[in-house]
Amino acid sequence: MKLRVSAVQYHLHTIQSFDDFAKQSEHYIKTAEEFGAEFVLFPEFFTTQLMSIGDQNGNALTINDLPDFTDRYRDLFSSFAKQTKMYIIGGTHVIRKGDRLYNVAHLFYPDGRIAEQAKLHITPTEVKEWKMSPGEGLEVFETEKGTIAMLTCYDIEFPEIVRMVKAKGADVIFCPSCTDDRHGFHRVRYSCHARTIENQVYVVTTGTVGSLPTVDFMRANFGQAAVITPNDIPFPPQGIMVEGELNNDMIVTADLDLELLYEVRERGSVTTWRDRRIDLYPDWK
Repeated sequence: MKLRVSAVQYHLHTIQSFDDFAKQSEHYIKTAEEFGAEFVLFPEFFTTQLMSIGDQNGNALTINDLPDFTDRYRDLFSSFAKQTKMYIIGGTHVIRKGDRLYNVAHLFYPDGRIAEQAKLHITPTEVKEWKMSPGEGLEVFETEKGTIAMLTCYDIEFPEIVRMVKAKGADVIFCPSCTDDRHGFHRVRYSCHARTIENQVYVVTTGTVGSLPTVDFMRANFGQAAVITPNDIPFPPQGIMVEGELNNDMIVTADLDLELLYEVRERGSVTTWRDRRIDLYPDWK
């Protein structure tokens, strides 16, 4: 089984309306469609761009205002998926449940279904400044091209959670991210590489670029899209199938061959998934 994936280095800048956001998103969707992508990934927190629209007094909106755009965001990306017949991982969007805010990755199916995976591990800034709550459940998602998972940014830094989605059958992990400096970017990037080696899976990741001068905690962004593979003979030596140019407004595309994953799990130079010592440490059940 092969699948083509695109990852968007979404350029954040001040906008004036939801229509501006919709047009920019559509540009990336159409680009991925022209490349023949079957899956397209947007970054974490890319919908914070909507906060730059501001209120009637010209002040930037707050994180508590962002869930007010949820219905329009979901309708927009669902329409993109249905029109293009692509699976769209619509980055993450902040939603409200009761009196709590959650940072939620959304999967938009070509048939109109919408699946959600809340971010499970919340950074100190998200907790202190935005009062975000962690998600509770972990899912994998079936598609016509195989089983995938959505683990957002900080989530990928926790090996246990990636073991769990691999044990549930995921072969491709989509990791939307948002980091504001080199340190945060490389933490996520190096973690993605480690997870591909440990679990013999693909990781598709991307981050926000540009800046939102009026939006607190979104003024700086340091991002790059990449499709990362295990480090073994059938794959590129550095485990990088494709990567974007740092901090540029662009999209990258690559073909993933699931049969190569199955091959290296059985006959690779190393067989890390098969060789884990579940007699010494517990495995997911």
